Amino acid sequence: MSLAGMTSAILLAGAPINNGGITLEIPAELLAQAKRDQEAARTSPADPAQTQPDPAQTAGQAPPAPPAQATEGEPEEVTVSASQKTPGDPLESFNLKTFEIAQAVDDAVVAPVSLTFAKVVPTPVRDGLGNFLFNLKEPTVFVNYVLQHKIGKAAETFARFLINTTIGVGGLFDIAKRKPFRLPRRPNGFGNTFAFYGVKSGPFLFVPILGPTTLRDLIGYTMDQLLLPTTVGPPFNRIEFSLPAAAARTLDHRAYVDDELRKLRTGLKDFYSARRDLYFQLRQDELDDLHGRPRHLYVPPVKKGAPAVEPQPPAKPEQK
Repeated sequence: MSLAGMTSAILLAGAPINNGGITLEIPAELLAQAKRDQEAARTSPADPAQTQPDPAQTAGQAPPAPPAQATEGEPEEVTVSASQKTPGDPLESFNLKTFEIAQAVDDAVVAPVSLTFAKVVPTPVRDGLGNFLFNLKEPTVFVNYVLQHKIGKAAETFARFLINTTIGVGGLFDIAKRKPFRLPRRPNGFGNTFAFYGVKSGPFLFVPILGPTTLRDLIGYTMDQLLLPTTVGPPFNRIEFSLPAAAARTLDHRAYVDDELRKLRTGLKDFYSARRDLYFQLRQDELDDLHGRPRHLYVPPVKKGAPAVEPQPPAKPEQK
């Protein structure tokens, strides 16, 4: 069978042509031509010479008329259909589903419980709990500043931890930020260290409870949480400590950002994109600070062919 005959057989057999999500619809005239080629391949004699017409017999004859099309009307056009995904968010369809689940859980459980927690627990107690939990992060902050060759900030972090652990009664009071020390609180972690050494962020992820993140930052966050339990041990590696601490941290943070989340939900139609862009803006600010660069506006990437829109990111919530 000739190459045209093999191609015709494949087309007539109904084998789809699909490459990377791009589907081609075959025109009707090509299908008709394929059928004629296949019929000719079945009825043609074995000797190729017999397929050649006799010049004497064909002399003076008019050229054969072109074959009739299989269907009336215009042939179908070749169409290409491929799903476009937002740059930086290749798992957008999956993230939207987890986002919807997280929103339902937040509306039904997390938000009411966190707001009740904020009303029942006095503000000084919440502040003390927040100071204590953040003080436990200082060793991780210190290690990552050392890995980033920022020895001065590493020394300040070590001094903060020492002062707040002793004078600040185990970190319940942030004495280090007051006079005469004036040592600022700086967040840092392995996600920043990965970025410092050029590791790309990877796909955007929306993880229930944890919220917006990226593959790089999710791995870094996991390492942040494991550093203290694996290096110090009890009681930080016991579930009776880690579970209440994580719950208190989540409820306190959710109550703190409730106003900002309400503004986002009521002021923007696409709440998911707003949360994603806000996350990238905050991470952009942190990485600019890490590299000593002036902060600049994060510009969300747009889908290919979409009109450019002037970015209007939501207001950044102030840190405690």
